[in-house]
Amino acid sequence: MPFYQMVCIAAHYKEYRHIKDLVTLCARHVMDNGGVVREIESWGTNTLPVRMKKTHEIGDYWTMHFDASPPVLTSLRKILHYDHRVLRMTTLKLGERVEDISKPRMKTSRDPAAAAALSVNGP
Repeated sequence: MPFYQMVCIAAHYKEYRHIKDLVTLCARHVMDNGGVVREIESWGTNTLPVRMKKTHEIGDYWTMHFDASPPVLTSLRKILHYDHRVLRMTTLKLGERVEDISKPRMKTSRDPAAAAALSVNGP
């Protein structure tokens, strides 16, 4: 299953319940269809760079990292497209496998003379 990162800007409401319900809806949809939610992170409430949908000037920014099949991603996009709380949403494909997104191990660099002495004398 491919790995995705979804970044979402939701309309800001005084009650925290609206954003919580939206995030729960997204995570539940991914998990109910065989996906895995890796991380959900709130980026906070910020003033929007431009007014969106005529009335919203403040938005709640959040992101979700998840694994899901492409049909699940398509249905999630459709759900969010028609949800009145969502102002903007984008999804980035991070990779197909764990190796695609994991950080490569750093190779230790040693002094060539020390490495030669280690190989001759042993550890």
